[in-house]
Amino acid sequence: MTRALMIQGTGSDVGKSLLVAGLARAFTRRGLRVRPFKPQNMSNNAAVTADGGEIGRAQALQARAARVAPSVHMNPVLLKPQSEVGAQVVVQGRMIGTARAREYQAWKPRLMESVLDSFERLRADSDLVLVEGAGSPAEVNLRRGDIANMGFARATDTPVVIVGDIDRGGVIASLVGTQAVLEPDDAAMIRGFIVNRFRGDPTLFADGMALIAERTGWTPFGLVPFFPEAGRLPPEDAVALDTNRSRRDGTGPLIAVLRFPHVANFDDLDPLRQEPGVAVAFVPPGEPIPAEADLIVLPGSKTTIDDLDVLRAQGWDIDIRAHLRRGRRVLGLCGGYQMLGRAIADPQGIEGAPRALPGLGLLDVETVMTAEKRLVAVTGTTEADDEPFSGYEMHVGDTTGPDAARPFLRFADGRADGAVSADGLVAGTYVHGLFANDRQRAAWLARLGAAPGLTNYEAGIEAVLDRFADHLEAHLDCDGLLRLCRPL
Repeated sequence: MTRALMIQGTGSDVGKSLLVAGLARAFTRRGLRVRPFKPQNMSNNAAVTADGGEIGRAQALQARAARVAPSVHMNPVLLKPQSEVGAQVVVQGRMIGTARAREYQAWKPRLMESVLDSFERLRADSDLVLVEGAGSPAEVNLRRGDIANMGFARATDTPVVIVGDIDRGGVIASLVGTQAVLEPDDAAMIRGFIVNRFRGDPTLFADGMALIAERTGWTPFGLVPFFPEAGRLPPEDAVALDTNRSRRDGTGPLIAVLRFPHVANFDDLDPLRQEPGVAVAFVPPGEPIPAEADLIVLPGSKTTIDDLDVLRAQGWDIDIRAHLRRGRRVLGLCGGYQMLGRAIADPQGIEGAPRALPGLGLLDVETVMTAEKRLVAVTGTTEADDEPFSGYEMHVGDTTGPDAARPFLRFADGRADGAVSADGLVAGTYVHGLFANDRQRAAWLARLGAAPGLTNYEAGIEAVLDRFADHLEAHLDCDGLLRLCRPL
């Protein structure tokens, strides 16, 4: 009989996603068929699935940890923020519309049907479903119609273990306080707790673990020490960029990445961040692009035209032109590629209100947003040097123009993608994931006058997942967690 366990948290970014990934790898190594599941996710970092849809990046990593192909059913509801109060709604891999926060509350009953359908599909093909909650169940103002936390747990009778992050401080209050604000029937679903990201001597928190257990009646399943290698795994939330702004030591190249308000798929730069001697600086609004940058990257964006407005308001367009006058390179990825052209038009209001805006004019192409979204894995080679790549397309919009006659990439099926300026300094592409390919990454570093130090990025991710699974097996009562999972 299929078993299920739900990992919820006292807040966002307490480590739920990574814990589910680590447990997925640990239990998979024990011979169980494990499937990750997140009823509702909110992220502009998404991944293309084998069944032709999109899910949150964290669920794709969790699927990898479980050694299975990602499926749209692992994250049946994905919210992709387009503003402070509204988001695109993706259900079972396909966009069904956009909704403001208050409107979305009315959608939840029918979305629960899709959530339960996807959950049942995963159950039918697994021994264990590891469910990740969203945000915190302590957000009781959102409890009515909830599909992400206790609403799901109650609907499926799935036991819950709740995670607190001691690195933030106040972990005792956050765990005890969570129980205090929950309705009794919801609180009864929580069977235990985990304290995550501990630094120092764990014996010093033994009394803290005992106090939490005494006040809540929950079983302590472990105190997880901080895992430094977690930063090598692809992050899902842009909050991770706050601590991922490295500067070079003066010897290697500096890559400046513009941190748009609605930046998307920023994990494209992760392989470069892991290169020894390479510094990747995410430049937030309010800061100039470093004059010493060797490469400027315009990453993907969920609201390309709005973020292009922000780019100009920051004066980054002036910085980019100065950068090019110094003979240095610019790369646009997906939405960033669209910004490099002469114009972007969104006549149907795909990404917000219908409008058009002049682009940066650094590539002689124009983009028109279209309703159809392209979601597909791709392989091929770069046109200039025949170096291989693999990645995925995830975009709306058609981009055409004279510079597209100098394509950046050639797909395995013969199609061309992207554009390159006449002087070769500006390039754009719709393909995400370029730098995960070792030869492609090495070719880019060579253009910047550097040699690669990371020899096998993909194997490195696998090794980190294995070491994190070892870490959890050493510090969590994994046998106890399995006993807690009851057959459904």
